[in-house]
Amino acid sequence: MKNSNPPYAASAGREAEELLSAPAEWDLPPSRHLHYKDVLMQHIDHDRTPATQARPTPRRRLTRGVVLLPLASMALAGALLVTLSGGDDTSAPVTRAGQANSASATLNRIAVAAMATDATPVQDGQFVYVESLTRSNEGTLGGPVRLGALHEREVWMSQDSGPVTRTGWIRESGKGAVMPGQTIPIDSSDAVRAGIDHPTYKWLASLPTDPDALLELLYDQTRVDDGESKEQAVFSKIGELVGETIMPPANASAFYKAAAKIPGVREIPDAVDAAGRHGIGVTREDASSATRDEWIFDKHTLAFLGSRSYITRGEAKGVPSGTLFGTSAIMQRTVVDQHGKTPAKTDS
Repeated sequence: MKNSNPPYAASAGREAEELLSAPAEWDLPPSRHLHYKDVLMQHIDHDRTPATQARPTPRRRLTRGVVLLPLASMALAGALLVTLSGGDDTSAPVTRAGQANSASATLNRIAVAAMATDATPVQDGQFVYVESLTRSNEGTLGGPVRLGALHEREVWMSQDSGPVTRTGWIRESGKGAVMPGQTIPIDSSDAVRAGIDHPTYKWLASLPTDPDALLELLYDQTRVDDGESKEQAVFSKIGELVGETIMPPANASAFYKAAAKIPGVREIPDAVDAAGRHGIGVTREDASSATRDEWIFDKHTLAFLGSRSYITRGEAKGVPSGTLFGTSAIMQRTVVDQHGKTPAKTDS
């Protein structure tokens, strides 16, 4: 979501601007689960017209308001704008024959499984807590993609229907984290109500459970980034919503059925999340942005495990196809009564 710039000090703002305006063939497209690094880019992009680029910039949208970063972290965020020239992992080739029909059937199986699950309603004043493992790019400015260490990410998403300017809190821990150990508010300069940009349990429960009606709503309300197709934007938005919210089973089922109707969705028989768990992959490759998003589901329970994102086209610019630039694994998802509170660990 686009928000006005936060009140950064002028000198620090100029320093970050210089870092972010350095030449690069590709802006860093961090995982949709990694808010910190994208926010600063969006704030600065808001005030300047991007230079003409050789190809569209794959940009990760911010899903829960903005994280207002302290000045000390601005240079670090700027240094993560890189030229992609490699990675430590690539995806296996995905054949297209029969994959579309297979993906549709698999998503409908996942929808049936979702309908059979339980979901405790989340009340105003409570928080949806999601703990995940993630790896993100730690490459230097102008250098190759280097996935950092696997580290923990925790979010506490507010269920206040609003209008609110603080929609949650986030904390990363471990070697690969930005601002490790600090619990940072997720703030917006504009007050927002419950909706696609602030998806509370009650808002999700109010959505149509007819997949065609739901898909129409998503096409209408989902923001499309520059260089991205509408289909990919909606596919990605569904991934965000099923990955980091709690919703009634009927609504979860409808989201998967809606995803099955998006053109270009395919199945991968074996996919691996950030925790090393093997599952069934459902993916969509976007020719417009030269990216591919992949959702991973448990082969037995069909529960959502995590996601991976790749660059799919870039050889002409020295970017190997199949460059992995983000991966995550959902380890725990529950309801807590206050931000910063962590539930007891469960076996995964």
